[in-house]
Amino acid sequence: MKIDTTITPKSLKGQLDQFWELSGQKIDLIESEYDMSNGSPVFTVDGKYATRGWTEWTEGFVYGSSFLQFDATGDERFLELGKIRTVERMATHVSHVGVHDHGFNNLSCYGSWLRLLNEGKAKGPQAERDFCELALKVSGAVQASRWSTIHEGGGYIYSFNGPHSLFVDTIRSCRIVMVAHALGHVLMGENDSPISLLGRAIDHINATAMYSVYYGEGRDKYDEWGRTAHESIFNTNDGRYRCPNAQQGFSGFTTWTRGLSWAMVGFAEELEFIDTLPDEQFVAFGGKAVFKETCLKSAKATCDWFIENTPTDGIPYWDGGAPQLHRLGEWRDRVSDPYNEWEPIDSTAAAIGAQGLLRLGRYLGLDTKEGSKYWSAGLTSMRSLLAAPYLSEDSGHQGLLLHSIYHEPNGWDNVLEGQKIACGESSQWGDYHIRETALLLQREIRNDSYYTFFGCLNQ
Repeated sequence: MKIDTTITPKSLKGQLDQFWELSGQKIDLIESEYDMSNGSPVFTVDGKYATRGWTEWTEGFVYGSSFLQFDATGDERFLELGKIRTVERMATHVSHVGVHDHGFNNLSCYGSWLRLLNEGKAKGPQAERDFCELALKVSGAVQASRWSTIHEGGGYIYSFNGPHSLFVDTIRSCRIVMVAHALGHVLMGENDSPISLLGRAIDHINATAMYSVYYGEGRDKYDEWGRTAHESIFNTNDGRYRCPNAQQGFSGFTTWTRGLSWAMVGFAEELEFIDTLPDEQFVAFGGKAVFKETCLKSAKATCDWFIENTPTDGIPYWDGGAPQLHRLGEWRDRVSDPYNEWEPIDSTAAAIGAQGLLRLGRYLGLDTKEGSKYWSAGLTSMRSLLAAPYLSEDSGHQGLLLHSIYHEPNGWDNVLEGQKIACGESSQWGDYHIRETALLLQREIRNDSYYTFFGCLNQ
């Protein structure tokens, strides 16, 4: 990508104002037109949200979006909508033992609600805080109980594929495990044995850094700095690592860019959180400095891969090794083209990845060469996402961020009439995460406190 170092958050203010106006319209459209009895809205088909039976991992994004909209605009109608729907609809997600997405689904709504209460932006009785905290504690423990051990030590939260499967995505579920720990919770095991949620999160993040991210050195000397594999396969009999694999990417030896982006933001936001905990809490898990070094290396590697393998405007194709990419010629040297004839763009990877770039840049320091590079890269991607052809300006289209891809290998995404590849549609994870990144910048512009996933802990 071509990083524009002249962009500042304030220079995006006009685009952000338009973005939040459109965002509110889309939330209203879904509320008035979508029938939740069909299941969670997942992605749009011809501009209207539809469900896709797999897991219900996107429902929390719907109500979480209402909380973010209230935060950005102060319109209390969205706060009330988020609260009502979270109470009505989210309880089964809190106790769901079959998924790896608690940190996506539940922190987006319960965590946002609690943050607004603790920041004083939302008013409510202590019972509302207690309600949200209980949900976050239980959700974090349930997530941490989904556990496989590794032969060399440690373990991981296994994916919905089963105990053999580590997904790169799941690093972002660690944020709810960390929040539950910070709220004083533990997972109770057999014979009343307490299991540290901090320990589970550290082990999972270490496993992701070791098996999901490649560094082009040692074991990975044949590979690229920062490449990721969607899935890592283990032998469940003895916990030994076997091979890389992919579900939504092209292969285990190519980089599914949305998986990469989950790692980009996952490592960067955990670096921010680690600094809030005392060193003593890490002694039993190898020490704070070692863990920070692991997270920092992985955050830099994945962000560097994104910068090196993304078109000039900062919006990536769905997989860095997609089989027809070569037909696009020197695609890294041009702006992204969602209407090409060969391979889809995944704008959601940019919306998620931009947040990782911004967080890593800020963590390293905006007055440093390295930090300013990542910060400006994040702003470059966001400037592209906040304008056509990525911002959905059609008042009848329920989606907010256009050109999202869900599952290219399975052919689940809609191909619009007259097009040869999937394009022009939106998804709940894309719409929610561009709101998260936009809110981070919005709060920066108005000198509000820095937006983090653990903001719900501050009182």
